[in-house]
Amino acid sequence: MENSLSWIATIATITAASITASNLGSRITGYGFIVFTVGSIAWFGLGLTTGQPALVWTNAVLTFLNLFGIWRWLGRQAKIEDGSIAAAQASKSSPGETLFPVSLLGRGKVRSEGQELGSCVDAMAGCASGRIAYVMVSQGGIAGAGETLRRLDWSDLRVEGDDVVARLDARQFNAIEPVPKDQWPTR
Repeated sequence: MENSLSWIATIATITAASITASNLGSRITGYGFIVFTVGSIAWFGLGLTTGQPALVWTNAVLTFLNLFGIWRWLGRQAKIEDGSIAAAQASKSSPGETLFPVSLLGRGKVRSEGQELGSCVDAMAGCASGRIAYVMVSQGGIAGAGETLRRLDWSDLRVEGDDVVARLDARQFNAIEPVPKDQWPTR
């Protein structure tokens, strides 16, 4: 029994950490917390069967925190994302400008002519005007290591569904001077 619990706990904890660290959206993160809960319950059981009170107490608290994570990501955040998506959809048939969730500028794919150029990592906007000045786009690398950041003016972009579409081609995009991660432009 102890051997089975220790393997379940180990596999669940490693899997959950991989899922949540990947930051693939609120629902995936919420599922990661479900897997974390399985792991913390297994560690709790292992602590009980082996007489390790520190392991029991640690994982009792972690189970509570994992349940909070499930509520936070599968409950609250998923509903907020659903609300922003519904508003964007409804704005297409409403008078005025079509809306998009600004959170897209921290995660959306940037495409040009059907080709993926990179992913949005963040955007900078004016404090008084609220206008978006530029979007920082990550290209290449693995999990942020080895990536290249490039600044795209908002005037060179438009939003189509879940994608940010560049008005320049891949050659023009690649010709943009890379930006150091800690030295973003002020304008």
